[in-house]
Amino acid sequence: MKVTLDLQDEALYRAIKVEAARLGRTVRDIVEEALEQWLEKLEDEEDIAAAEAAHAEYEREGGIDAEEFFRTLAA
Repeated sequence: MKVTLDLQDEALYRAIKVEAARLGRTVRDIVEEALEQWLEKLEDEEDIAAAEAAHAEYEREGGIDAEEFFRTLAA
């Protein structure tokens, strides 16, 4: 899929182009990798927020440790 980027900062583009050339990669590769990392970071932040919310609910509801829970099931 083709996408056109209009970067306002010409120095940024030049820096990306120089670094890509130094690494033997294309600007496309660098931008694609940066976008993938950005999305992964967002997903990680969402996962952390969900885990924190679940932990808060656990504490609010008077949750018990997993070991204790499984002992009650085994009994």
